[in-house]
Amino acid sequence: MNEAVLEQERTEILKRYRSLLSACRSTIKKEDRKKIRQAFDFAATAHKDHRRKSGEPYIYHPIAVARIVVEEIGLGATSVVCSLLHDVVEDTDYTLDDVAEYFDEEVSRIIDGLTKISDIFDQTTSVQAENFRKMLLTLSDDVRVILIKLADRLHNMRTLESLPPRKQLKVANETLYLFAPLAHRLGFHAIKNELEDLAMKYTEPELYQSIQQKLADTKEERNRFIQSFTKPVRKSLQKENLDFTILARTKSISSIWGKMKKKEVPFEEVYDIFAIRIILNTPEYREKADCWKVYSIVTDIYQPNPDRLRDWISTPKANGYESLHTTVMSRSGKWVEVQIRTTRMDEVAEKGYAAHWKYKESKSGESGIDKWLRRIREILKSAEADALDFIDDFKLNLFSDEIIVFTPKGELRTLPLGSTALDFAYSIHTQIGDNCLGAKVNHKLVPLSHALKSGDQVEIITSKKQKPKPDWLNYVTTARAKGKIKSALKEQKKTQAEEGKEILYRKLKQLKIDNTPENIQKLTDHFKLSAPLDLYYEVAIGKIGQKELKAYAMEQDSGGIFSYLRNPFGRSREVQEAKKPVIDPIRQQLKDKPDTLLIGDNMENLSYTLSPCCNPIPGDDVFGFVTIQEGIKIHRNNCPNAVQLMSKYAYRVVKAKWMTNKSIAFLSGLRLKGIDEVGLLQNITNAITSEYNINIRNIHLDTHDGTFEGEVMLYIYDTQHLNKLIKKLKKLKGIQKVTRIGKMESVT
Repeated sequence: MNEAVLEQERTEILKRYRSLLSACRSTIKKEDRKKIRQAFDFAATAHKDHRRKSGEPYIYHPIAVARIVVEEIGLGATSVVCSLLHDVVEDTDYTLDDVAEYFDEEVSRIIDGLTKISDIFDQTTSVQAENFRKMLLTLSDDVRVILIKLADRLHNMRTLESLPPRKQLKVANETLYLFAPLAHRLGFHAIKNELEDLAMKYTEPELYQSIQQKLADTKEERNRFIQSFTKPVRKSLQKENLDFTILARTKSISSIWGKMKKKEVPFEEVYDIFAIRIILNTPEYREKADCWKVYSIVTDIYQPNPDRLRDWISTPKANGYESLHTTVMSRSGKWVEVQIRTTRMDEVAEKGYAAHWKYKESKSGESGIDKWLRRIREILKSAEADALDFIDDFKLNLFSDEIIVFTPKGELRTLPLGSTALDFAYSIHTQIGDNCLGAKVNHKLVPLSHALKSGDQVEIITSKKQKPKPDWLNYVTTARAKGKIKSALKEQKKTQAEEGKEILYRKLKQLKIDNTPENIQKLTDHFKLSAPLDLYYEVAIGKIGQKELKAYAMEQDSGGIFSYLRNPFGRSREVQEAKKPVIDPIRQQLKDKPDTLLIGDNMENLSYTLSPCCNPIPGDDVFGFVTIQEGIKIHRNNCPNAVQLMSKYAYRVVKAKWMTNKSIAFLSGLRLKGIDEVGLLQNITNAITSEYNINIRNIHLDTHDGTFEGEVMLYIYDTQHLNKLIKKLKKLKGIQKVTRIGKMESVT
């Protein structure tokens, strides 16, 4: 690139920076200008070799994000600094430590939050629900993280034309799915509308162009109508000496399309394409009275539709929105929506919670943002393990419209649209929800599944005997209620399962089947259940009884799997060992060398077999277990079945100890996992044969997408010999995990 073009770009960068400073002038102090300049210099240096997809210098983007943060969201100097720096750690060689050194702890924390969530809404990756959950956890620390990210997405949407069509579509849909609802929930009405319009431009290009053209074609006619409609209103307001501004706001293209779909009408039949907004400049203590005064004046001139009155001044929306809406009939026979609000209310409507911070506390002492964040934390706590379920619940609860309901004492409660009487019960207290027997809505008895409407007064009827039932999950919509019901059902199931466990053990004893883990697992598999807990539960509720267990026992007996034998003293027979993957050559070799193990108090050479559940080898700490049919079986001390064998059948446990005999080599096996590296196989074989002088029987490696898994069968002398080799193998480049075959945990 020639020097003339570079000079032109430098001039343009400075021009954009000065425009940013100009936008900040009314909100920043002199010392803040120095911080912003420092951040600008830092970002300009860090991004000096970077360009956007459009070919423009990358620094244009952080400057634009900073302007959105100031002009459209209303944040201060710290947010401007963070906006300028928001991509530095992610896209350049600078680290968080560098940011902390040049700036302060607060800036470093916000940049850290932005960097953590950068890959969630990246233009090259899809939104992951689990990552979105992590982002919300960050949000609950500092809301500016998400506000800057919102500004970042808005600028990316404004410049989306530079991306290829496939990526445009992905980013646009991602914006509709999360960012537009998030902007709405935070109270950024204008940003929400623009995001939806920009997304529609790429997801429905023909429809977008069609509506845009029709709006342009009807603009002059619309302006004439607005002048005619507002003239008498303006005169009446001036007579009352009110300080006011009248604006006409045309609906966004996406909102018009939404109306067309909802009402199933063409563009020409959408009556509320625009709204008249009357903004009063009045002190806060007179806001409500003056807004209703304006309402009275407007409805004296034009006939109102009583069904279309919306009073969000007395009961503001959960996102802080306050306004008085009415729809009146004009003299030309058209319905017109009129919005009445004060300057403060308008600022909150346009700039959301950022504007709320100016006015801080509500009458309850808790700001709207605090309430919203409290709800987020509540949902995060009760979120299901399934991330997609979580994100659906989150969108349902925080991005939905709301209803206002009242307690019997007249306390106001805000719930998502579609909430039921049971949702209301859980919103008051978990115990009230769990014990909910029924409800009275407006003094009439209703079922738990009754859907509530705004203005309903709800009384919950409880009983200590009542407990949550599985079908309750069909009666609720809120994440809180679902989470609490699932939690209660899980606890109930655990309690019943404990009872079922005792019942099952008694029934198995009658059938002379031991209640060993392997037998319980066989029963679980036989009845096609996912876990032993489900087996115990089904026994407790009577779904699996004596008849089913007897049929199972006969089926197993006919296959020769159980012998149902008693010991000589008439006591329960031995515990069956768990069926684990076994290495026959290892077992066979040790079986052929019985003199390698000393058994019993007198340390005698007795006949034994090796247990298939833990595959012991020389050097392992072992014990013997006297069986009825197979003599003495050898288990490792850390065998999965050791605890049960030693605790229930201690009288059958005997001492056992390996003889040290370096002249005998035993076959053992290792499992290896890691990253596929060049020369990996050679490094493994060298480590085994050269350094430790061990013979390899066979080696098998499978590679897949840059990773590998493999097994090595080798001859070793004892456990100590094997452990040294494992430690050596773990140090090889590319190997991440080495485990002994037949052992539950890796050797460290």
